[in-house]
Amino acid sequence: MSAHLTLHDLDQRLRGAGLRPTRQRRDLAGLLYGDGDRHVTAEVLHREAVEAGVKVSLATVYNTLHQFTEAGLLRQVVVDAQRSYFDTNTGHHHHFYNTADQELIDIPGDHVAVGSLPTPPDGMAIEQVDVVVRISPNDDR
Repeated sequence: MSAHLTLHDLDQRLRGAGLRPTRQRRDLAGLLYGDGDRHVTAEVLHREAVEAGVKVSLATVYNTLHQFTEAGLLRQVVVDAQRSYFDTNTGHHHHFYNTADQELIDIPGDHVAVGSLPTPPDGMAIEQVDVVVRISPNDDR
């Protein structure tokens, strides 16, 4: 766990989101929030947990990430059918997705303008618009 967040800080963050601060949730939250905003896949977080000596299965990592997302602690960014990232920055913003190195890069929310949106079906309201701009290295270097 990073020196930036104490166990008390993590417990408060989890309790504030309506989650009981179990050992595994604390350990994973410490890895997620220890060094500022980041984008992480379940597989990367599982590898980091194992390297940190946290005994946790990949299934538990997936379940915890989804619990954190449902509680508003994370935002899930789906880039394709096989890959999604979990973003610790839950504020309004968008992403570049570098297809060459599979990296997400934040775009400030006010840097993207969506010209018009369709009218949602009756009884529905637009909740949020997420923009993922796919990029790759320019071969004209």
